Amino acid sequence: MKPVEITLPDPPADPALRPPARRPGSVRRTSTILMTWPAGFGTQLRLDGRARDLLTPQHGSATVLAQDEFSIGVGQDRTLEDVRVAPGRPGISRLVGARGGGQLRSVIRDLLPDDVQAGTPLSLLLDDVAGCTLIAGFAWSRWRDWKDIVAPVGSQDIPQPKRRSMVGVCAGFRPGSRALGDDGSSHPEMRHNLAGVPPLADPEDPMGWHQLDRHPPVAMRRARRIDVWQEGDSIAVDAMFRDSCWQPDGAEVAVHEYSIAAAIDRPNGRVLSVEATPRVLPFAECPAAAPNAAWLAGASARDLRSEVLLRLRSTDCCTHLNDALRALAEVPVLADVL
Repeated sequence: MKPVEITLPDPPADPALRPPARRPGSVRRTSTILMTWPAGFGTQLRLDGRARDLLTPQHGSATVLAQDEFSIGVGQDRTLEDVRVAPGRPGISRLVGARGGGQLRSVIRDLLPDDVQAGTPLSLLLDDVAGCTLIAGFAWSRWRDWKDIVAPVGSQDIPQPKRRSMVGVCAGFRPGSRALGDDGSSHPEMRHNLAGVPPLADPEDPMGWHQLDRHPPVAMRRARRIDVWQEGDSIAVDAMFRDSCWQPDGAEVAVHEYSIAAAIDRPNGRVLSVEATPRVLPFAECPAAAPNAAWLAGASARDLRSEVLLRLRSTDCCTHLNDALRALAEVPVLADVL
């Protein structure tokens, strides 16, 4: 008997066209991390991040509540080689030598407990370092046939990623996924679904995003927007998450993008509801994780950085959805301004 073939819809390719208009009586947190290689392929990765909290009051002009920036150099083994932040923080240089893996977040908690507790823009940026050091190299896949132009250092070919079993890592790599090869690694001939995206900022709202830096031809960017406002006794949230890069023709394309709508009970800080909408994902199996965001109902919002990892695991999760949801942990902090 032949196995029954399940027909899956095409992976989503519906990026958000523009950010929503800012609501009177709301706070908007935006963040970006630009990933580049100033000296060319095979050299140090630079992470340049900026995050800002903007209050849009019921009446009067918008006010910047906080803004943080960093510049971090990362070696090929994901080790942090230099770290600068603005405004400065005592002891920040002790992050040098840490590695951009899962343990980096515990190092950040130990070195910057005040920032983590206060949910500052810097704490959000630093939390994203682990993920950015992992995904940054995807940018080079769009330039494989252009290496002589964009990779002046050395003459080596742009290598294929090291092959390892990915079975069960996430919904996209669940057993039987078409994105998996026979050895359980990412299928070498399965191309990532990508979608062209419009600019992050709305040209009609210059204050809607923080300053966005120019980028070199080969670059990747992680961007977030979190809008927070009050509706009765609850905190309403409209958020987006996007990983994108640029192609040789100059077009920006997203490989991961989610929209998130959530409600949090104001008196006790617990999650009332969460709905995740996949907008751009690499494989047809990836969107299966999105409905599971609803499992966060009842969790303490401030504990989401740990609760997301406890409740959404293995084939029930999407790594990038988890990243999008974990950043909602600071929503109660933003709502306190209101």
